[in-house]
Amino acid sequence: MRLRDEALTEPGRVGQRYSSFQDPDTIGRWSEKVARFLGTGRFLLIQTIVVVAWITLNATAMWLQWDEYPFILLNLVFSTQAAYAAPLILLAQNRQDARDRALAERDREINDRILSDTEYLGRELSAVRLRLEAVATAEDLDDIRTDLLRAVERERPTG
Repeated sequence: MRLRDEALTEPGRVGQRYSSFQDPDTIGRWSEKVARFLGTGRFLLIQTIVVVAWITLNATAMWLQWDEYPFILLNLVFSTQAAYAAPLILLAQNRQDARDRALAERDREINDRILSDTEYLGRELSAVRLRLEAVATAEDLDDIRTDLLRAVERERPTG
């Protein structure tokens, strides 16, 4: 009860672990390593060799029969392995899902930033285009010069 009261009165202590064995990250990393190993061909090969040796020794060697047919101890070993492997694999998947969610969140933030930058650049480009519409081009200046020369020639007295 004392630990619970401290956790309630000291918010910083809520969820705090007291040993590395209880640390979720340590257990998570360990479970990922185990899950990664369980999914390899090496594990399947080792398990196949152990099962074949187990059955061979128990079926043929009279003095080494520690698990007679129908190999109940072998079934117990497989059940125990499955009982531990399934939660470890699920824990590893949950950690992967958390990483995927964090990456998706980061990608969404980056995409939002890119969209914001793109919208800003679009507005700036529109402003530049509007300003450029009011700027006289070389062709406009040539037309004005030509018009001025014609006007000057018309106004010049002939004679």
